[in-house]
Amino acid sequence: MNRVRLFVLLVVAVLVVAAPAAHGTSQSLVVSQVYAGGGNSGAVYANDFVELLNRGSTAIDVGSWTLQYASAGSTSWQVIPLSGTIQPGRYYLVGLASSGSVGSALPAADASGSANLAVAGGNVAIVHDTSSLSCGGTPGSCSAVPAVADLVGYGTAADYEGAAAAPAVSATLADARAGAGCTDTDDNGTDLATAAPSPRNSASPAAACGSGSPSSASQDASVDLDLQAVLSLSLEHSSLSFGNAAAGDTPAALGDRLTVVSNSATGYALTVHRSVFTPADLPLAISTTAPAGGTLGSGVSGNALTRVPVVPAADLLVGTTSARSAANGDVWPATIGFATALPIVPPGHYAATVTFTVVGR
Repeated sequence: MNRVRLFVLLVVAVLVVAAPAAHGTSQSLVVSQVYAGGGNSGAVYANDFVELLNRGSTAIDVGSWTLQYASAGSTSWQVIPLSGTIQPGRYYLVGLASSGSVGSALPAADASGSANLAVAGGNVAIVHDTSSLSCGGTPGSCSAVPAVADLVGYGTAADYEGAAAAPAVSATLADARAGAGCTDTDDNGTDLATAAPSPRNSASPAAACGSGSPSSASQDASVDLDLQAVLSLSLEHSSLSFGNAAAGDTPAALGDRLTVVSNSATGYALTVHRSVFTPADLPLAISTTAPAGGTLGSGVSGNALTRVPVVPAADLLVGTTSARSAANGDVWPATIGFATALPIVPPGHYAATVTFTVVGR
């Protein structure tokens, strides 16, 4: 006896719309604090960190930016991806590695990486690129790279901004940028000084760069939207099985329901095709009725079964509409069966794939 099994493959058309990201000016984003003593003996915090600040007046999307670290004199950089948007006056905390278990936990980091900063000296850079830097061997070499938004060389670093590197740090001291992070004269030696580490993240109070005191206050509100596909197609059954049948039989047809959701004002077209049954082909067919507002294709009947074409033959047009679907979708009741009795073929397992496709008009 022949055992015939039918698999139905769902094809869904999805429209994805991507909006280009906008970036703020590179000189607005600076390294406001560097701490390299995380976890060391006597450490204040258990992890190293680098704190960033948006000194500018516009938000900066850092989705394509990186924070990079190189040890003193090295031109080999570790790359830490950034994400999200930094609002004007807001800090951004990058949590890094730990050298031990001493110290308090950092506040919630906005980004994290595995770089282990050296206490004696090193370089950290904000880079508007995801590629690793190759500079750092001489003073000013990284500042000359267009993608470098800010560089801090501290301690024994061979590269730095201005006339001198920022001071070396310790387990109890960080390098902090003057003016709550707002001061930037492009000279690491004068812009940064050692201070007790005090990591700030995006939830910390905003810095008032450019004024003596804040002249306004702000509060973030979360806004979200679940954008649905322009077209979607779902089947009541992802597979149909006719069970056991014998050559010469006509197995009872099986029912299915195709639900189409479309927000196209001009409607859609629903088509079908199939693959060849293996190991020998069988006369698979379909019938359907149209939902309210729908029109059956010229070759499809609501009563008689119509053979489903085999690729590469053109799809069979199941039906069309000329307006948006109903709120919960248009339901096309479908009957899947065989146009004629099963031919005489060797016994075995027979399978094919039926593909329904919906296309906006």
